Amino acid sequence: MPSTTPDQIKEALKAVKFPGFSRDIVSFGLVRDVQIAGDNTATVQLDITTADHAIPVQIKKEVEAVLANQPGVTSSEVRVSVTKPKAAPAPSSPAATPALEELAGVDRIIAVASGKGGVGKSTFSVNLACALQLIQEEQTPQGKPVGIMDCDIYGPSVPLMMGISDRPEVEGEMIHPLENYGIKVMSMGILVDDEAPVVWRGPMVMKTIQQFATNVRWGDLSTLVVDLPPGTGDAQLSLVQTLPLTGALVVTTPQKAAVNVAKRGARMFSKVNVPVLGVAENMSYLEVPGSEERNYLFGEGGGEDTALSLNAPLLGKVPLDIAIRQGCDLGIPIVLAQPDSAPAKVFREIAEKLLAVAS
Repeated sequence: MPSTTPDQIKEALKAVKFPGFSRDIVSFGLVRDVQIAGDNTATVQLDITTADHAIPVQIKKEVEAVLANQPGVTSSEVRVSVTKPKAAPAPSSPAATPALEELAGVDRIIAVASGKGGVGKSTFSVNLACALQLIQEEQTPQGKPVGIMDCDIYGPSVPLMMGISDRPEVEGEMIHPLENYGIKVMSMGILVDDEAPVVWRGPMVMKTIQQFATNVRWGDLSTLVVDLPPGTGDAQLSLVQTLPLTGALVVTTPQKAAVNVAKRGARMFSKVNVPVLGVAENMSYLEVPGSEERNYLFGEGGGEDTALSLNAPLLGKVPLDIAIRQGCDLGIPIVLAQPDSAPAKVFREIAEKLLAVAS
């Protein structure tokens, strides 16, 4: 009878997905030990943190089915250790909330928001974070890093733009964010497979965003940039109710359709007492090569109009540039890939102004 090894069994166990996720139990770190005895008995130790009694039963059953089909395994034993999540402390005061507890080492939390999709908000978020990180490294080389919390649950694009494709380490009930360019990143995109759709209702979205705040080991950060999905629905409300936001940055394009929705969406922050720190205009103009001429493909004045309506400063205008798109597709934001380019300088300027108003 052919023999098998613990590594081969671990590889086979990647077929077992954690209920509700497309990610497997091995990459989640739930398989603590695999041993093969002399009589070809396979023993698998699982450590699971959950309050749902059905989840360990389902996982154990599926692991046993995998082991039963392994060549060379004559019998198996699946041991499951279940730990219940720690109960959150009663929110009697702001300092008692779990979000503030885990984010105690974060100096400022800035939400990047837009009223509608398609304005390049995620692209803006990663380049802003990179600019903030460069400033931090220049001013305090051994200081706190920057982090990005990608709260666009249905369309998480931050991992691609940041050149991140690994899976995070899970320690008990805590997730360690991944890191690139000195920036810590957490996103639904690193928790699910690339081609897996996230088909969730509002309560699951809100729970995930809360977990990004309370179950991620952020550690010390100078700035946490939060990339919000467009709109003013469950995700946004859950975020502003969970995180101690320093303020919000509103991104729009010059186009009237984007401006109208941006102004409407930004007013949500005033209703929940979150200040709008400023407005940034993206895709402002296209520079004509070899001349100083500019083409305003989406119109003009949208950023100024939005800033005036919200009584907030216009922090900058980012031009259209193919290098911005290319950098994000390659996982190297233009602020890092071409720091002397016109768009990179605008992102840097916006970051500096944002730090001035958010300090």
